[in-house]
Amino acid sequence: MVQKRWIRGAVLSGVLVLPILTAGCGLFSQETSKSIDPPQVEVKEGVDGAETGQVVLPGGDTQMTVYLEDRNGYLAPISLQTTLGTNEVAAQKALEMMVENGAYASQLPEDFRAVIPQGTQIKSYKYDKEQKLATVEFSEPFASYNPQDERTIVEAITWTLTAMTGIEGVEIWYEGAKLPEMPQDGFPLDDKLTRAVGINIEAAEGVNYAQSTPVTLYFSAQTLSDEQYYVPVTRLVARSSSPTQAALEQLISGPLNKKELTSVILPDVQVKNIVQDGDVVTVDLEDEGYQGGQKLPAEMLQALVLSVTENSNATTVQIKVNGESDVVDTANNSYSEPVGRPHHVNAIKS
Repeated sequence: MVQKRWIRGAVLSGVLVLPILTAGCGLFSQETSKSIDPPQVEVKEGVDGAETGQVVLPGGDTQMTVYLEDRNGYLAPISLQTTLGTNEVAAQKALEMMVENGAYASQLPEDFRAVIPQGTQIKSYKYDKEQKLATVEFSEPFASYNPQDERTIVEAITWTLTAMTGIEGVEIWYEGAKLPEMPQDGFPLDDKLTRAVGINIEAAEGVNYAQSTPVTLYFSAQTLSDEQYYVPVTRLVARSSSPTQAALEQLISGPLNKKELTSVILPDVQVKNIVQDGDVVTVDLEDEGYQGGQKLPAEMLQALVLSVTENSNATTVQIKVNGESDVVDTANNSYSEPVGRPHHVNAIKS
């Protein structure tokens, strides 16, 4: 049985509060062959908006990522284009866009909903560059939500803010004081929130929570209008000394919820070797059906890069297939050299 929502007792016992440890073409599922936006350029230091995790586009528009809930109850990163006004802070505006039926509701794509309770205002936002900590204070309506939505709200806030360059931790305040726990179901907030809280938590039957390793995987989903998008899922697996290896094996095995999520790699692919050297992880996949020079689907390669960088401290990934590195995707992007994690994905039409 798949468990989509985490058990409070497991959270309190420490599981997923600790940081995640670091350590044709047969490769791609034909079910996900529809086009997804090609990889975006990674944000580098020195580029406009790099410090706040935003990309300033021509005409004064800003591209940012917010985490919204899809029609199946999964949180997904959604890339939105908006205008950042004078004295507006990107992180604070992102949170304002995540308020249910808020001022920016018309800018959100169909099939997705904002999860911060209706009427909530962001009373203050502070960023401590030295601690890489974002502190946000919410107004009184923030406490008005269904208890079953509590973890979703925590995950959405945490993953939205930590998607911005320079932010690694989040503190939640409420009406002038730091919250020790969430108001409805008591999700613990004693320590700063990081991506170690996981997202869209799931565990297959038989996994021992106390003896498990969390790995975050990127699968594919589809809107009612047939637009493809990525969904991150944190899955508990048997404890592993190599979360990156475990993550790729789970990525290949596919989603537990095969009704709503689709794998991007067929199960006959094998992970031949994974080597990390500094900030670079080299992944060598083995597939008998692959022929040199074939273009691999951009969706598969992007999901692989997202999954590898999510489960390691690497910033770039070198992809090899059958030992060869001259890999090109269907969007004519070359993977012959290590590539960085895309900063924005899922540009769903609103």
